[in-house]
Amino acid sequence: MGAGPMPPDVVTTVLSLTTADGARVPGVLYRVPGASTVAVLMHPRLDLSRHYLTSLLATAGVSVYVQGTRSVGNDLTLVHEQALLDAGAGMVELRRLGFETIVAVGASGGGPLFAFYLQQAGRAPDARLTHAPGGRPAGLAEADLPAPDGVAFVAAHPGQGELLLGCIDPAVADEADPRRTIAALDLFDESNGFVPPFGSSRYSEEFLATYRAAQRARVERIDARARALLAEKAEAAARWDAGGTPDDRRRSALDEVITVYRSDADPRTVDLSLDRSERPYGSVQGSRPDVGNGTAGGFGRLSTPEAWLSTWSGLSSNARFVTCAPEIAVPTLFIEYTGDQANFPSVSAEMFAAIGAADKSFTRLRGTHFGGSILAGEPPGGRAAGAEIAGWIADRFTVPVSPQSLEGAAR
Repeated sequence: MGAGPMPPDVVTTVLSLTTADGARVPGVLYRVPGASTVAVLMHPRLDLSRHYLTSLLATAGVSVYVQGTRSVGNDLTLVHEQALLDAGAGMVELRRLGFETIVAVGASGGGPLFAFYLQQAGRAPDARLTHAPGGRPAGLAEADLPAPDGVAFVAAHPGQGELLLGCIDPAVADEADPRRTIAALDLFDESNGFVPPFGSSRYSEEFLATYRAAQRARVERIDARARALLAEKAEAAARWDAGGTPDDRRRSALDEVITVYRSDADPRTVDLSLDRSERPYGSVQGSRPDVGNGTAGGFGRLSTPEAWLSTWSGLSSNARFVTCAPEIAVPTLFIEYTGDQANFPSVSAEMFAAIGAADKSFTRLRGTHFGGSILAGEPPGGRAAGAEIAGWIADRFTVPVSPQSLEGAAR
């Protein structure tokens, strides 16, 4: 679902902010005249300035701010701990601009990002994480990280790493040769239970248990490689500092890139009997995972060792929703789409249960992961989500929201 037109009186301002560690990050503010409440959208690696919720919330009378990160459009070097500094810069600016109420809106990957932010923002500075998983100083203790007054999660998934852990292909026999396949682990082999599209496949419990263990083992191997590369880099830096050679200096500055092939192989995308929902066949990456699994797109395809460990490793990343959520204390709305192809009912239930806020609400709306319609001709789920969030904000924070605008957004 795409963004609709903005109300004619909305004032759009493009911002350039400086983070606590000196990086420059973009932001876009859609200011509704007279609105003292602002909803903040952010994704660790995508530009959300045209997200469908921007126009829906503005139409309902809520200003909207979209925070960009230093890794928008290119997650090769995305370190989630740095993304928290990017988020903090936006929160500081919104307070400076005089907004009385700030509500974070975590859509898709913005969900675990804001859960991570709320965890760290809620801690005393000296209790925050000191280092990213790759060893880089996090700089969180020195940063101003204002907590929002509330948070709404929309189609939030459990984290970039958790997402990849569920869809990485364990049948890859050699990381250097994506064509080599372990037949016994091939999700798309009919002898293992695969049914050609678009019939639902059927996998045995034994196959699935072996498959999930092999996925974890593959991530463990990539983690080990990432740590080895970082150790080599640190050793070269130590040699250079001790009076080493120019080659040591070059090696200390070298950022090798980890390539991860075949990352669209989650059994739940082709076996619709697993964790049943109203989702259509296929994944958020495409309707044919058996084909898309080998294409150039895909989660975590290219990353530095630091970015892999911080963002894409389901075993090492700190940005894991269920780990961070117990420290969320502000009022929380959790919206699940019934046809979500990136998250699944049992996972959403686990995520919601982990939220520590005393004031938390769970809403299930008919729609797909990006707020679209499950069936042609029916209203997109995003419209209902926009109305739900605006109504929740009005109830929790005494924001004047027009009932007519909410009704129109839901249609």
